[in-house]
Amino acid sequence: MNAPVLPLFDAPQYLEEGNSVVNQHIADITLNAVPDAAFIYEHAMDWLLESRFNENNYKTYRSELTTFLHWCFDVEQVSPIELNRRGINRYVEYCLAPPTALIAYRNVAQFVLNKDWGERQPNLQWRPFLGKKVDGIEQPYRLSDKALKTKMAILSSFYGYLINEEVTERNPAVMWMRHSRFGSSPVVVAGLGDEDEVRVFSDLQWSYVMSTARLLAEQTPERHQRTLFLISLMYGCYLRISEVAARPGFSPVMSQFRRDGHSGIWSFHIPVSKGGKKRTVAVSRELLEALQCYRRYLKLSPLPAPNDATPLFVRHRAAGRGRDQGLLNANLGIRQLRDLLNELMAAAADAAAEDGFEQDASEMRSLTVHSIRHTGITHDINYNGRPLSHVQADAGHDSIDTTSQYLHTGKVERHESAAGKRLDRLDT
Repeated sequence: MNAPVLPLFDAPQYLEEGNSVVNQHIADITLNAVPDAAFIYEHAMDWLLESRFNENNYKTYRSELTTFLHWCFDVEQVSPIELNRRGINRYVEYCLAPPTALIAYRNVAQFVLNKDWGERQPNLQWRPFLGKKVDGIEQPYRLSDKALKTKMAILSSFYGYLINEEVTERNPAVMWMRHSRFGSSPVVVAGLGDEDEVRVFSDLQWSYVMSTARLLAEQTPERHQRTLFLISLMYGCYLRISEVAARPGFSPVMSQFRRDGHSGIWSFHIPVSKGGKKRTVAVSRELLEALQCYRRYLKLSPLPAPNDATPLFVRHRAAGRGRDQGLLNANLGIRQLRDLLNELMAAAADAAAEDGFEQDASEMRSLTVHSIRHTGITHDINYNGRPLSHVQADAGHDSIDTTSQYLHTGKVERHESAAGKRLDRLDT
C-alpha cells in the first residue's frame, strides 16, 4: 500500500507512443486484479489528450488521474466504474490522510529519460501528494478545501467523459459533491441525459461519410480499404473504438466473426468491453459483404474460419515507434484507428462543403469518432425500425432506458416527426 506510485501518463508528445514499463504495469493489473484496467487506462489517455493544448490543465489532470487510478488499481483493487458515492468518500479520506511515503516536499518530473535504454521511464521519485515547508521544516500534510474541490471537479469531468463514451452510467464524484459540505456548489455533468450530448450524423451527412470512404478505398486501397471496413464495422455493430483496437491483453482477430452452425447466422463477438463484459452483435448482410470485400483485398478466403487469427486492422509499414515498433502485422491501437477515422470524417465534411452543404459540413467537423456508435444506434431505432430490445442487446446497454434515449435523438428528425401533429384530430 505504501509502495511508490508509478506515474502512468507522460507528456502528451510521448503519451501516444506508449511506454513499455507502464504497459506492463497495466497488463499485470488487468490480469491479476482489475479485469478492465487496460480498458479504463485507454479511455483515461484519450480524455487527457483532449486537454493537451493547455499545458497547465494537462499536468493537473494527469497528476490527479494517476493518484486516483493508483488508489483504484493498487490500493482498493477496484474498477473506477464500480465505485459509488461511498467509494469516492473512501478516496477522499485517503487523500486527506495519505501514507507518509507518498508525500513529497519538492516537485520532480513524472518521467525521465533512461539513457541506457533510450526510452523515457516513470520516475519512481515522484509522489502524488505535495507537502509544504516552513523555514525549511516539513509541515504536516493538509489538503485544503479548494484543492479537494479541484480533485472532485477533475474526477467529475473524467466520469462525464466515461458517461459520454457509454463506459458507465453514473458519476460518483458528482454524487459525492452533492452530499458533501460543497453541495451548494454548481456541478456540470456531461452525459446522455443532456440533450445535445447524443450527437449523430444525419442521413445526408452519413451518406457523405460512406461515399467518401468508398472513394478513398478506390483511390488509395493500400491505406483505405481497411478504413472502409473499419467505418462499416463500427457503424454496423455500434462499436466503441476500444472494442476493435489493440491494447494490453487484447488483440482483435478475424475469428471474432462467427457463424452459428445451426442457423447459419453470422455475428461479431466482443470478448472484452465495458466493465470487462463480453457480448455478441448481430451482423447484417451488407456488413458481411463488406467483410468479404475486405478479406478479398487482403488475399484471404471470403469468410474467416473459427480459428482465423488474422488481425482485424494491421499497420501497413514496419516503421513506427512504441511497443510495436518494427512489427509489420501489429494490430493498430486506439490512437492509430482514431486517426484513420478522423481523416475520413474530415474528408467527408470537405466533400459536403464542396457540394454546397456548408452547415452540414460544419456540424460534421464537430462530431467525434464515438458519434459513429451513436449514429448506428440512432439510425437502427428510428429509420430501420429495429426493436429496442434487439438494439439494447447489440449495443451492450445495461438498461433499456439508455437505449430509449436514442429515439428521435436529432432535433431535425424530432421536428419532422412532430410537424404533422394535429391539435384536434376530428377537426376537418
